[in-house]
Amino acid sequence: MAGVLERSFIEICGFERETVSRFREITINLAGVGGHSSGVKHADSAGGFSYEDSGKLLSVTSNRYIHWSTSGDTVQFVEQSLDTNLLNNAIRLCIPHCPLLPGGVHIQETLNNILILIATSQSVHRLVLPHPTHMYHSDLVTELQMQSIFTDIGKLNLKEPAHCYVLPFAQGSQPTGPSTTAAWISPQGEALFALGLPLGGIMIITLPPHDQEGTVSVMELKQSSVIQRIAGWMPTAIRGDQSPSDLAISLVAHQLEDDTFVLALCQDHKLRMWSFKHQMCLLVTDMLEYMPVGRGEMKNSPGQAHKLRLCFTSATGLCLAVYLAVPKRSQFCVLQLVANENSQYSLDHISTLFSTQETLVDFVLTATDVWGLWLDDDNQTVVKYISFEHNMAGMWNQVFVQPSPPEEVHTSEDQDPRETYLDILFSPVRFSAAAIVKALQIYKRGTERHFDLSWEELKKEVAVTLENELQASVTEYEFSQEDYRLLQVDVWSKFYACCLQYQEVLSNPLALHVSPATAMVCILKKAFVSFLFPCFAVDHLYLSSDEYFLSEEETPIAEDSDMSRDILLLVQCLRQLNAYLMEDMAYEMEKALEHLLSPERTSEKIFEALLASDTATGIQDIANKLLDVRNPIGAMNLLLRELDLETDAETDSRPTTGQSLRVRISLSQLYGSSMASSLICQGVCQTSMTRMLLCRDLLILQQLYLHLGDTIFPAGGSQLLQLQQELIPRCSHLLCTYHLLKQMSLTLSSSVPLDILNTDLQHLSVLELSDSTGPVTIRSVLSPQTVLELFYQNVARKVIVSQIFSQQDTMANESVLHWPQMISSVLTLLCQFLWPSNPSFLFPECLMGNCQYAQLQEYVRLIEPWCQVNVGSCRFVLGQCYLANGEGQKALQCFQEAAAEVEKEEFLMKLAGSDDETATTAPRLLYYNKVLRLLEDIGLPELVIHSATLAISEAVNDERSQAALWTRIFKHHLDLGHNTQAYEALTQNPDPSRQLDCLRQLVVVLCERAQLRDLIQFSFVNLHDEVVGIIESRARAVDLMTHNYYELLYAFHINRHNYRKAGTVMFEYGMRLGREVRTLLGLQKQVNCYLAALSCLRLVRPDYAWIVQPSSGAVSSKKKKTDG
Repeated sequence: MAGVLERSFIEICGFERETVSRFREITINLAGVGGHSSGVKHADSAGGFSYEDSGKLLSVTSNRYIHWSTSGDTVQFVEQSLDTNLLNNAIRLCIPHCPLLPGGVHIQETLNNILILIATSQSVHRLVLPHPTHMYHSDLVTELQMQSIFTDIGKLNLKEPAHCYVLPFAQGSQPTGPSTTAAWISPQGEALFALGLPLGGIMIITLPPHDQEGTVSVMELKQSSVIQRIAGWMPTAIRGDQSPSDLAISLVAHQLEDDTFVLALCQDHKLRMWSFKHQMCLLVTDMLEYMPVGRGEMKNSPGQAHKLRLCFTSATGLCLAVYLAVPKRSQFCVLQLVANENSQYSLDHISTLFSTQETLVDFVLTATDVWGLWLDDDNQTVVKYISFEHNMAGMWNQVFVQPSPPEEVHTSEDQDPRETYLDILFSPVRFSAAAIVKALQIYKRGTERHFDLSWEELKKEVAVTLENELQASVTEYEFSQEDYRLLQVDVWSKFYACCLQYQEVLSNPLALHVSPATAMVCILKKAFVSFLFPCFAVDHLYLSSDEYFLSEEETPIAEDSDMSRDILLLVQCLRQLNAYLMEDMAYEMEKALEHLLSPERTSEKIFEALLASDTATGIQDIANKLLDVRNPIGAMNLLLRELDLETDAETDSRPTTGQSLRVRISLSQLYGSSMASSLICQGVCQTSMTRMLLCRDLLILQQLYLHLGDTIFPAGGSQLLQLQQELIPRCSHLLCTYHLLKQMSLTLSSSVPLDILNTDLQHLSVLELSDSTGPVTIRSVLSPQTVLELFYQNVARKVIVSQIFSQQDTMANESVLHWPQMISSVLTLLCQFLWPSNPSFLFPECLMGNCQYAQLQEYVRLIEPWCQVNVGSCRFVLGQCYLANGEGQKALQCFQEAAAEVEKEEFLMKLAGSDDETATTAPRLLYYNKVLRLLEDIGLPELVIHSATLAISEAVNDERSQAALWTRIFKHHLDLGHNTQAYEALTQNPDPSRQLDCLRQLVVVLCERAQLRDLIQFSFVNLHDEVVGIIESRARAVDLMTHNYYELLYAFHINRHNYRKAGTVMFEYGMRLGREVRTLLGLQKQVNCYLAALSCLRLVRPDYAWIVQPSSGAVSSKKKKTDG
């Protein structure tokens, strides 16, 4: 995946996870069309249209396209964008009793409008819709969602005579309607339809320009008798058949200069070209002339499945591709239209391409290739393409289509059948919601509709329905556990089979679409669209069928032919080994990876099981082939290097500078839609699954090398040692990594309630991490998202696009969004961001920022045994998970373990922060400060005390930090009522001013709590005068009758046997009572104060038994400005 691409492609399905029908229903009831139809049942069909500027970054229509599918008298249109989510983008148009013709939908783009032309067996229609560039008056479109061109279709009068015309023979008794059709818009704005008539000939219907008044005109293209004789064509039936020889079975039209050419491939195997301007046939070519053998047989039988396609480019002019459907000898002929000086036309033969003999569904001609879509004998989709000019060997290139889900689900005894089946049914890459809904309706006997259920609700509904089915199947009161389990499997397997049948129907391929602007290839299926991604070289080798693999002579992975040969031999052995692996062996490795068991030990067990099974002779055959690998260590090294996405490059998530606002806005939307997100993340999933199997097979093959011993290695024992000590651990590490990527691409994100989300985000905000990993304001329309899609949409996409377009403005302005190149770059970079051995920690950070704690715990669990990068960062985010789950002690342990890595890891350094004010503070102290703030915000004072105590050991030479930490410890001890510990923290504080603040707080709080005994008993070494001063100032500042600070100060001095000071305090108290409280109660207190003062003086030596009367200022309360 290091940028080495092969010629093959891989299919990625765009499954819908929405059960809610998004189609708006529109019906056109035509007057004059009866209940009878043409009598001919046309097969379902489909098609696609890409905007002309869909390959331009700065266009409103970048990566935008429309696809449609027809069934009977109904056609469905969906407009999609890979850049933005389109609103009101799907309509279902029904024209009762008017089945749509094959090729009956044509879309054309003009400067102001998108025109949709529809031809049915009894009518033709034109839909005039606004062009996206006219819906948005500015090129700077900043919305995350945009309106589709179908938004206002309900306002159109689709029955207006200018937009709708009933065919002349629709009211007649003619048994059949037109056989095929083509349509186009003239330079004057007229809508023209060419219809192949059932009795031969071509009818042209012209609708006037949509913005001008006019009448519909009808004409028929006929060959003159002169042309008939020249061409040797007579309008007679073939072999007495009633259908005429010039019956058009495939029609195309193309405007060239001031004329339009209508080309018809007829059932007499002849290609006829008409000039619409001159209303005459310019060219007749017998296509059987291009067949090497079998012309005579075909001449007498009508060609009913031939197909015709064209492609026009300024470089090649008009090229045609004709598919001749001949039993066992089908072929494609590519021809070029040329004109001589006299404007006489002829066809030059470019290439004849022979295809395999499956049933052709559709094909597309591009400027360089022919793309074909077939169904094989097992009804499986086959897609291939070939260059029609540069392919001397005639070998078609492969497309690895998405295989159907397995027909049977393997459930071992240690698995719950219910959970196993639910996991497969609701995997994001297996089944569409529509298939599950249809199967559920069968089980519900059609009594309920389930279109309005979310993905999670649908999952619960399936579980409940099958549980009821299971209970209804139980006929006995007592069951053994094994019998009950077998019954479970039986019920679930039947439902699974039902889903499988519907999935197969919905996956039926109808057409191919290749975007000329972006080279994006889509397979249009009955219920969804799949996209073709370019295949990386290493995946191509592993996935190739034997037919293709044996024709490979070199691989882009290796630089020289000898190494290419070795790699091809090695991969051939891997593929053969894979064929011998049984289902339980594959499950054994899957289980080992899930339970964090050693992959090396598990591969050894699997290899021993292979040797002991019936496949032992096959293993010996593989061993014989390995003897031909000349440099096995070099070949394995190259394979592992291709699989390894480790990079030393640091992640630069800053926005690109030097680009205009217009470019930056376009880049901010590129591949930003939910459809693009789903496709790209499914691409990661598909790649991960393929490479996981490759690594597993390579690990088992390495066990075979160990079994064979050092004799198989050219350099003997040293290479065997290298295999044991280097290559096997590397392969094991890669296997674990791709298993992780697969799990993350299949794991669904959790929907977090808004109140919990807000609370958690408020707690996380104290960490002051970048906003880039937080949740986006507009949620995805995918329901639900996988965690990988969440990461791609919130974080990765912006960084990836920024890296791809990191050059200046000119590159972005001139760039064409070439799908194969762009998507391979996006996939590679996304996998590198997910790669746990890379420095980037954006993925776990994103999970933490979006409160996906269960998924984050699983991520850390899976990488913990083998990943040695970002160890501290993983411990920190795991601690955050524990905090969210209320497991504070575990969280504290994780935070403590993470502290050791603060200076080594980018995420922890960012977390610690570094600005001018903190530049002199040690990084670990900064880290602990963030942890303390987090714990304080959550409200865990005991953990704050523990963390602060740990942090003090990091601040040995930093008195300022020590003082702050001791102050924190004091505060939280005091809040918890740990008075003794609070006092001890106070005494440890090295900053006198902070110590005094804490002392003042201690006195006030203990007084307010009436915990005076604690206050009096503290020793206050070196703080005696400060305590006295604090209590004195409090005593003189507050009201005498509500606070007893004088009595506290008296007790304080008595406790220290300082009787004279105690007497002085009571004397001052008495004097103030006399001045300020002139009541009976005040007088009583005053007497007691003087008595206490006298008692104190009697306990003092007579020489010191005296008191100096305080000045009036010292004894008057600040709150009493007047006596009383």
